[in-house]
Formats: sequence, C-alpha cells, structure tokens
Amino acid sequence: MKRILVGTSLAVVTASTVFASAGSPARAATTDPFYTYSGSAPLSSYAPGAILKSRTVSYAIGGGSGSVVQLLYRSTDARGGANAAVTSIFKPANPKAGAAISYESAYDSLNPEDGPSRLVAAGKSSYEMQLIGIFLSQGYTVIEPDSQGPTADFAAGPEYGTVSLDSIRAATHSKDTGLNTSTKVGLAGYSGGAIGANWSAVLAPSYAPDVNKNLVGASEGGLLVAPARNLRYVDGSQQWSGITPMALIGVARAYGITFDKYLSPYGKKVMNELQSAIIGDVVGHYPGLTWKQLVKPEYANPDSIKEFVTAANKLNLGSLATPNIPMSIVQASGADEEGTIGNKPGIGPGDGVMISGDVRSLARQYCKANNAIQYQQVDGTGHTGAVTTWATSAVGWLGARFAGAAAPSSCGNIAAGNSLAPETYVPPTPPPTSPSSAPSVSSTASSTGPVIITDGNSGSADNATIGAGLAAALLFAGAGSAGAGWRLRRRSR
Repeated sequence: MKRILVGTSLAVVTASTVFASAGSPARAATTDPFYTYSGSAPLSSYAPGAILKSRTVSYAIGGGSGSVVQLLYRSTDARGGANAAVTSIFKPANPKAGAAISYESAYDSLNPEDGPSRLVAAGKSSYEMQLIGIFLSQGYTVIEPDSQGPTADFAAGPEYGTVSLDSIRAATHSKDTGLNTSTKVGLAGYSGGAIGANWSAVLAPSYAPDVNKNLVGASEGGLLVAPARNLRYVDGSQQWSGITPMALIGVARAYGITFDKYLSPYGKKVMNELQSAIIGDVVGHYPGLTWKQLVKPEYANPDSIKEFVTAANKLNLGSLATPNIPMSIVQASGADEEGTIGNKPGIGPGDGVMISGDVRSLARQYCKANNAIQYQQVDGTGHTGAVTTWATSAVGWLGARFAGAAAPSSCGNIAAGNSLAPETYVPPTPPPTSPSSAPSVSSTASSTGPVIITDGNSGSADNATIGAGLAAALLFAGAGSAGAGWRLRRRSR
C-alpha cells in the first residue's frame, strides 16, 4: 500500500487526533420542534418533497458560506407511508451555477438524534464535513439528507432512496438554497452512504422522474447489495459480526416486524442493548458473534423465518430495476484486514462487511441495460481502507459528469460474481430436547495504535483529489484497523 502524502506531511494520525478534529456525534434535544410536523392537514395530503418547515442556521465550514438551510419535508417510508424527513443544504462561498451534490451520509445509527442535520443544528463537526468541505470549495451546493428517515431505519434501503430523492425535490424548490428545478445533481456516498446513493439511482425513474432527469451520475463505494447474504458473510467476524443485530433492528423497525419470538435469551439481550446504537457501538464489540447465538436452535437458518425472507428480498438490489444514469462503483476485496473470513461457499472474498462478488454481479447486471457503469475493485485492503480510493475517484468522476464528458465504462471487463437470487423460505428444524447453553461472546473489544491512512493500490492523484481522499479517510479512520477507526464514531455515554 502507498501512504498518502499531503504537502510534506505523512498522513499518519492517532485515533485521538481524529477524534479531536471531528468531535463526538451531537446529541440534539429531543424536544426540538423543528423535527416534528404539526400542521392541521394530514401529512399524506402533501406531495413527496413538499416543504413543511424551513430554517437557516449558522455553520462554519471550509468553502461554505457560513450558513446552512435546513428543511423539514414530506417523504415516504419503507412501507409506502408518509413521513417527515430533514435535510441540510450547504451553500458554497463561490457557487457553481446549476450544480449540486447529494451527499449521502454514512451516519449508520439506530438513533434519530445521530442524524447529520442534528450535528449541524448543534454546531458540531463530523468526519464527513471534511469531504463536504472539498465539494463546497469546488463550488457545489451540497444537499445532505438524514437519509435513514425520522426513525433511523438503518439498512432499510428503499427508505434511504425515497428520503434522499425527496430531499433533492425540497432543496430545489426552496427559495433559500439558490437551487431550482433545473439544477443538475450528482449522488455520492460510501458504505451506509452508498445505500442512499444506489437506492436513489434505482428508484428515481419510477418514484421521482422529475429528479431523475437532472441526475448526472452516482459515485459510490462499499455497497450493500443483498443484505441476507451479508449477514452470512459477517457471521463470526471478529470486527463486523455486531452489524447483524443492528441491521435486524433497523429492518424490523422499517417494516413493522417483531423478531422477539425467534430470539434466544442472549439474542434478546443483544437486541435490547442496541436499540439506539450507532455503528461504533457494534464494530469490534461483539467479536465472533454468530446468527445461531442470536436465535432459538430451530431458526439456525435465517431463511426459516418468513418475515426475514420477505424483508430480505425487498432489500435485494439484484431483483430491482437498473438505474439509467452513469455510475462509478468502488469495492474492496481484502477481508483479512478486518477480521472476516472470505472463503465461505457462494460468497467468497469481500471487504470485511460488503461482498465483492455480489457487487461485481450487480455491476454486470447493470451493464446489460446501461453501458455507463464503471467498476473498480481494490484488492488487498478492507472496507475502511478503500474509502480513500473511492473519494479520490469520486471528486474527479463527478466533476467530469457535470462537465458533460462521456462516462467511462468497465462493461465487458468485470469478473463474474455471485448469484443474487432471492432468498427462499425453508421450514424451521425441530427444536432440540435440551436447551443450548448461553454463548460466550465478548461485548467489548480492544484497539490501540495509530491509524495509517492509505490509498490502497490507487495511482497518483493531484492535490485536490488527494485532499478528498484524506478527508474521507479521516471519516472512516484509516485502513487496516477497523476496530480503532470505527470506534471513533462510538457515542460518548
């Protein structure tokens, strides 16, 4: 791997340095009335994207104007019901006419109070603000939705998409943002942010054709394709296995599912303690956790739970339409760095949490109907390491789309991947005659040492692109140490 040099400084930072520069996730007051729709008309009577409330808050960020417009707007949840979501619109000091970035945050939380708009309202910073600052310095207005919706439905992809698309609608109809209905928009996001970017691209033609016609492309990395498969992939991982109960909570919340009757006593304990978790509360904190430890013995196969199968198939991108906009997809394949076994049958290598073969299959599927698909696989690094490669490509790739350049294509050169077939229900196995013993799984993890920010195997880049890579690397806190990096986003208690 190549260490990134910025000026003459080696980009080596300790966890405490990054934490000090980024700050803890803000905890906004639950009584803030801005987040609640209180009108007399039914929320469902408003069109998706309709502005319900507006305010401007002071917020200092490099490249920005010093103020951020926040909008409460009508959107749609995962079950098709009306909800009220919030977005923040960062205005650049020197705007580029008719150009905006919809930046999809990887805030990855089950607590609505961790939404990015609340950071802004509280005057707090975050790792992602550094990358947003790069876009602002280039003249883009940046739209940042609280993409998980008002109840923080983590991992429920369709809601990320509708909330993000309606955010663009609201932003381009507000008199305070400097945008209009002709503004061109690029989608950008990594990891949890890639969920928002990809689902926006998938849903835009049908859900928001008025937005779709103005999308110049989507740049994403570390993509969740078929969540049921990812749960099998991270099963027993030393770093990422805790993502399983967190995702189950988010999806259950989104679709009104109660999993309690399927859980073991230990599973209930874990699910209860993670109801308001943020990503740093789980990564590295449940080493070796398995699905079998979370459920009763007869449900050892996740597909023996009908509600799981139904929800999982709704979230499988492989079963949905192909976006009709250019796309750039970056995916790592170096799970050894992040404690996940990469030799499971039918799954194969990944980045520790996302499955490389699934992402390749989705890209190849998209290529059948859309030749403007670029795929870059970063071998030898994990999920946290590849963020630098994604960021260095995202700034330049999106800039070229706004400039009207033809989108590059990897179609015809993407290696075969995995099957993305839907899950199939199988009956539960009969329960054993004697109860199983409680699992021995640690709920704490240790992590020390510096975080070395690298750019994987990416080639040379100019200073602006390297700056974007560094900003994103600070967000995810570097390659090769997922435990140290992700725990930087652990909520202070």
